[in-house]
Amino acid sequence: MCEERGITSELVPRIATGFCGGMARAGEMCGAVSGAVMALSVVLGRDDPDGPRDADYAAVRTLLDSFADSFGSTNCRELLGCDLGTPEGQAFYKKSNLSRRCRRYTEEAARMVAALLDEG
Repeated sequence: MCEERGITSELVPRIATGFCGGMARAGEMCGAVSGAVMALSVVLGRDDPDGPRDADYAAVRTLLDSFADSFGSTNCRELLGCDLGTPEGQAFYKKSNLSRRCRRYTEEAARMVAALLDEG
């Protein structure tokens, strides 16, 4: 999203590093969803602490609802059916080739962001 919008920063990949596995393998919110929220906020977010946030909040809520409607949850552990915070969960992830599922979630979250920004 940043590349598409001409935003360049060495910080972009760094700030998203901990998103994988539902926040550092904690199994919480899907990293693809978290990244999508970040992408929306890069474009729609406020520039100062007192700035407006309604447009960003509305887009984020729509994203969360759409993702959950499509996949049943925004929670990593629920989406993958395993706990990536355990060796057993990581082994299951690898054995079941769940990285394909994660790629699908990432692609769909990015598509949802693009659609939301095209609407606005």
